[in-house]
Amino acid sequence: MKTIKLGNTNFEASQIALGIMRMAGLETSKAADAINAAVDTGINYIDSADIYGDGQSETKFKEALKQTNISRDKLFIQSKGGIVLDPKRSHDGLVFGARYDFSKQHIIDSVDGILERLGVDYLDSFLLHRPDPLMEEADISDAFDTLQREGKVRHFGVSNFNPLQVELVQSWVSQRLIINQLQFNVVHSGMVTSGMHTNMIDDGSIDHDGGLLEYSRRKHMTIQAWSPFNYGLFDGMYINDPKYSELNDKLQELADKYGVSKNAIAVAWIVRHPAQIQVLLGTMNPEHIVDSAKGADIELTKQEWYDLYFAAGNYLP
Repeated sequence: MKTIKLGNTNFEASQIALGIMRMAGLETSKAADAINAAVDTGINYIDSADIYGDGQSETKFKEALKQTNISRDKLFIQSKGGIVLDPKRSHDGLVFGARYDFSKQHIIDSVDGILERLGVDYLDSFLLHRPDPLMEEADISDAFDTLQREGKVRHFGVSNFNPLQVELVQSWVSQRLIINQLQFNVVHSGMVTSGMHTNMIDDGSIDHDGGLLEYSRRKHMTIQAWSPFNYGLFDGMYINDPKYSELNDKLQELADKYGVSKNAIAVAWIVRHPAQIQVLLGTMNPEHIVDSAKGADIELTKQEWYDLYFAAGNYLP
């Protein structure tokens, strides 16, 4: 498993991480199997959020980790907070918020709840889950200082923030923001497309994100790519979807060449980018974890990377 430097730290993070959003509904033994499969393939990074499974994903992880022989110190454990769950809208493993809340007390309470559910003394990193338009300087800076001083959080970051939002929060806090978690894959590739369609008036030139990819590279922030196989927020997977037949044909062609699955090639497309992007796998199937993680060790040629980009419906200006 390839490793990357996390943000501006010296921590060697596996380029593939395991997200535990779907762990809530598993039997404890099955959850333990997923953790063991991840670690056996070289994954040392766990990603969670306080709202996953309404907290039950983290409780299940605690129970499952006890069934493994894996020491907590061998893992980089990360979670996110700042979304107040809306139980009426959340169903079938999907979670939705009633509001965002970056008040000092909510952030601190969120971390305390996470630590209790995970059964750990500290988080290696804590991310603000989605930007709260009502966020205020004193709340976030005081919360971060308190959590760091009390040894509850070692590193901080954000999720789904644009560059100006990152800059705003960074101006408030003394801690370096080292992570931005963003949806990114060969189909959801607007961060790449807008950079190539500069000074044009076609659809590809629309910059929805404020130059996030280039900004993150310049600031040495690790981008964590969530939903690497999904074409929308919760719309479904492009793998084996007839709507993406050309892309799937190209994925299969390269999968045959490299002796892996289409999922692994989809991962390889992400990690081929020089931004040193970390890929978050959300599957709880041990075979899928091992198989998809193989993509971290495949280096596509530049033409293969572009061919996949074209097959996903993109074009060069």
